[in-house]
Amino acid sequence: MLRLPNPEKTCSPPPVESAYEFCRQITAECSKTFYLGTLLMPKQKRKAIWAIYVWCRRTDQLVDGPDAELTTLETLDHWEKQLESIFDGYPVEHPDVALVDSLQRFPLDIQPFRDMIAGQRMDLKRNRYETFDDLYLYCYRVAGTVGLMSNAVLGIEQQAKTAPWRKNEMPYFPTEEAIALGIANQLTNILRDVGEDAERGRIYLPLEDLEYFNYREQDLFNGVINENWRSLMQFEIERARGFYTQAEQGIRSLSRDSRWPVWTALMLYQGILDVIERNHYDVFNQRAYVPKPQKFLYLPIAWLRAQAL
Repeated sequence: MLRLPNPEKTCSPPPVESAYEFCRQITAECSKTFYLGTLLMPKQKRKAIWAIYVWCRRTDQLVDGPDAELTTLETLDHWEKQLESIFDGYPVEHPDVALVDSLQRFPLDIQPFRDMIAGQRMDLKRNRYETFDDLYLYCYRVAGTVGLMSNAVLGIEQQAKTAPWRKNEMPYFPTEEAIALGIANQLTNILRDVGEDAERGRIYLPLEDLEYFNYREQDLFNGVINENWRSLMQFEIERARGFYTQAEQGIRSLSRDSRWPVWTALMLYQGILDVIERNHYDVFNQRAYVPKPQKFLYLPIAWLRAQAL
């Protein structure tokens, strides 16, 4: 018997949905922890977050990807021109279609995207950071900006202010807290990836901290794990946790359908710091990651925090 093809399977999906599906697949493949958090979001919000993630990843890959040696400041200038085209409503490449669609649905601002490109320019020009203030600027540009981008999608709680003395109050936008979450995530990345970055000749730990704990650059390149290193890592982990604590204060201001996924993502990423500690600060020979069974244990705890805090 002749079977006619199923049109639902043979017809290409609409370009917008195809672009979102591409972004979903990239997010799921490249950031499993982050992707799990997005699945807890309402459909349109998670799709927009996937589109933002893929743009950010493509931006990062210009400097850290397989063809990074070909990237110049002119390459990043061209990338910024492409960004401007996206914000004018004209996608240049397939994933851009999803981001353009998201721009029509959420009040995304171009400046955090520009700032992220500025962070990649920093990566092209330097591989050391003398002070934490220097590193903070870099972390803001490559990760704090992601918090700002995400805020526009997550939304804030618009509670009715019935008391007459509250009617003129402006809603609170957790801007600093969103930046803090991005900084915390980037510091976590830096601590997890010390060994990988060293292989590329990069040191993101502030040199002033290495000096304070009497740990030399050559020790880092040799993967030396001693008391000095453990003390240094303990200090850096506590600094990262401080930013996570600051970020937590802003979650209550988010819209109710965003709180659970944000709590989940925060706890999952913060869990990497716990793993580093359990690995006795060996980030040279062991990659710290949260095992899948433990990831699912975080879900009910994050849900309770989203309801109560």
